[in-house]
Amino acid sequence: QLHLVESGGGLVHPGGSLRLSCKVSGWRLDHDAVGWFRQAPGKEREGVSCIRYNVGSLWVEESVRDRFTISRDSAENTVHLQMDSLKPEDTGVYYCAVDVADGYVCPVTPDEYEFWGQGAQVTVSS
Repeated sequence: QLHLVESGGGLVHPGGSLRLSCKVSGWRLDHDAVGWFRQAPGKEREGVSCIRYNVGSLWVEESVRDRFTISRDSAENTVHLQMDSLKPEDTGVYYCAVDVADGYVCPVTPDEYEFWGQGAQVTVSS
């Protein structure tokens, strides 16, 4: 059974950095897509970034493109999201998700993903 655990969330001042990690167990990532989504209070879940694991295709949402970096650690079966220059509007619960269907592009909508982690709270506040 595929299981995802996010880590690395927390409270940070504006302009600070955090690195989120999504460790996958029970499944060896191959051509799967691993995506990061976030949900702010009262708002819909939105896509932040995605990587097609062994294909290398990437997608990063435009508003974070120059601040967030997605990467993979094949040895650890893990995907990281490095978040720099954080802003208060980045606050929310961040989820990682896996789409196990083969493909070459990154899915960007939540309903395309089959497995989800429990979420990690990110709060950007002074």
